[in-house]
Amino acid sequence: MGKFDGVLLASDYDDTLYGYNLEVSRENRQALRWFMAEGGHFCVATGRAHKTFTPQIARQELSINAPCVLHNGSLVYDYGGDRILYQTFLRQSAPEDMRQMASVFPSLGLEAYFEDEVYMFRPNRVTESHMERVGVRFEERAIEDMPGPWTKVILEQDHPLLLEAQRYIKEHWGGDYEAIFSNKYLLEVTRKGSTKGGMVLWIADYLGIDRAHIYCVGDNQNDLPMLEISAIPFAPANCAEPVRDWGARIMPSCDDHCIAAIIDVLNELY
Repeated sequence: MGKFDGVLLASDYDDTLYGYNLEVSRENRQALRWFMAEGGHFCVATGRAHKTFTPQIARQELSINAPCVLHNGSLVYDYGGDRILYQTFLRQSAPEDMRQMASVFPSLGLEAYFEDEVYMFRPNRVTESHMERVGVRFEERAIEDMPGPWTKVILEQDHPLLLEAQRYIKEHWGGDYEAIFSNKYLLEVTRKGSTKGGMVLWIADYLGIDRAHIYCVGDNQNDLPMLEISAIPFAPANCAEPVRDWGARIMPSCDDHCIAAIIDVLNELY
């Protein structure tokens, strides 16, 4: 028995647990090991795909003892059992919908995710920067030549154009897709209802954890669905304005051991 029995901590990865210096700090790692030794459950809830997040576990010496949310809410993966627990897909007409988007917005780049592969249409400087950060090769194809079904799509371009693309998706297919920013240059498209928040609740139910003992932390708009279900919604000081304006409890930045600071708060509560 430990003081954190029945507690779930879910953290965004990039710019929250993982700093701008491309490291998970020693302080964060130590705090998480202690949290789990005291009975706590910890998972990552990230927009990254299985292929782009999994190498980080060994590279950053991460300790995780609960299923993780991947693909921005399209996949729950159990690393302990090396298996998919739950997965959703975009609707069958997604390729046709994305071809329409590409026609309306001719400078829009697109990443489509199928199984453990990433396919690109019209890669641009945002695409190249994103792939360099996550360290994954991609294959460029016409949209109609990409295999499916897709777990998610990322639309990529400058922020003003992506705001227009987000409005277009909501106007034409608002009942079918989530379209939410993971940063200013990446607009994540998943099946309607497939969000980090919904999947964290799924994990809590799977583990038998009461909603009153779920704690979440994230830095951007795509983290709001899980902050909404958090007993205390936490955010690093480097968070985006929508998160700050929403009213998250601001903690030290991602480069100043945000997760360790949150565990200090939980230590005072339990």
